[in-house]
Amino acid sequence: MADTEVKYTAKDFASLQDVRWCPGCGDYSILAQMQRVSPDLGIKRENMVWVSGIGCAARFPYYLNTYGIHGIHGRATAIATGVKVNRPDLSVWVATGDGDLLSIGGNHFIHACRRNIDIKILLFNNRIYGLTKGQYSPTSEKGKKTKSTPFGSVDYPFNPISLAIGSGASFVARSLDRDAKHLQAMMKRAAGHKGTAFIEIFQNCNIYNDGAFELLTEKDTKPDHVLILEHGKPMIFGKNNDKGISLDGLTPTVVDISNGHYSVNDLWVHDEFDENSFRAHILSQFDEMNGFPTPIGVFTQVLKSTYDEDFHEQINNVKKARGEGDLRKLLFSGNIWEVN
Repeated sequence: MADTEVKYTAKDFASLQDVRWCPGCGDYSILAQMQRVSPDLGIKRENMVWVSGIGCAARFPYYLNTYGIHGIHGRATAIATGVKVNRPDLSVWVATGDGDLLSIGGNHFIHACRRNIDIKILLFNNRIYGLTKGQYSPTSEKGKKTKSTPFGSVDYPFNPISLAIGSGASFVARSLDRDAKHLQAMMKRAAGHKGTAFIEIFQNCNIYNDGAFELLTEKDTKPDHVLILEHGKPMIFGKNNDKGISLDGLTPTVVDISNGHYSVNDLWVHDEFDENSFRAHILSQFDEMNGFPTPIGVFTQVLKSTYDEDFHEQINNVKKARGEGDLRKLLFSGNIWEVN
């Protein structure tokens, strides 16, 4: 798919449309990082397609100088599936929010993951409905007080990472809108993966859910609350790199590696290519609410055939065995009759 002779700059991927998000919105950072990494992907702009549904994130296709489709609520992954299956030569991306992807779009999302369609899905997760003015979303925490839940939400939230892993997505990652370097790295990794690549991006909505991820993004608190996943490396975190994660069977524990009781050799070494999804699922459950740091990075990457590959291979095999086919002959075969 890569067209290595093409040389672009970030400006080449910026459209002429005025970017219209609330001042200070995390979406600006996500857009900037995507524009910065796009020239490095070696893909012609006319071979890249962005698809979106409804919501603040859905403005994304307008701001990238590529092909784009602004679809309907929740259907972005379904539209992207259709584009990729019919044009496997294109690089197809989805920009979506937590309300768009995980409420009305939930069914389309899990089936895109299950089929392993070769599309890239960026989830802008701000844990709120922003465009419709601050209602709780499928990822809002239990007890969240919003305009639609003035006494607190009684819903348990979706865990997007767990959902993607459980649905069979072959690349699952997480990043932060305010960590530009890390977000760019995850975007490049997703672009290079063959199959459904899903990135959850914690994105701040400074109007309706400001500070939702403050512990993970602020300089003073981030080291103690964020676990950076790196393949083949032990899980270490903390301001002084003095904490780690040990794994006894399938039971994780936060340990202190500064007091001599535990060392780096006792820590869980991350394997993103482990085809056993149990460990990736365990990591997906980590957050500050249960006493663990929140992981960012690649949770899992599985190499397997894609739906679009298998679809076209099947068609080609049938054509070789039976020929190109004749539509008129097909329509007038079998149990038919004429009405005179």
